[in-house]
Amino acid sequence: MSDQTEKLPLKTVLRIDFPPGDRLGRGKIQLMELIASTGSISAAGRAMDMSYRRAWLLVDALNHMFKEPVIESQRGGSQGGGASLTAFGQELLERYRGMQQRLNDTLKADLDWLEANRQRDQ
Repeated sequence: MSDQTEKLPLKTVLRIDFPPGDRLGRGKIQLMELIASTGSISAAGRAMDMSYRRAWLLVDALNHMFKEPVIESQRGGSQGGGASLTAFGQELLERYRGMQQRLNDTLKADLDWLEANRQRDQ
């Protein structure tokens, strides 16, 4: 095993399941962050190495998971198109990041214990 791999810390991953089949997790959250920073669904998808269609399907799924839209998009044309988070989408992103931080803070002692007892050659 390389020294690089040995230095990778344990991490928690927050995923919230919305039965019967929707999920909110790091992929959709990362896509939201990239849309917020790039102003574009296609640019956000490229940054995640996914097709525009896949990115658009995730945006559509996000917009159908909640009572309010998460992402607004405008088709191209004379004004150039683009996408942005709605006020609800921005709050969703902030709340998810807050939940992730509280999860990490709450589990820190347990993660430290797991790290101390972790097998290094796997």
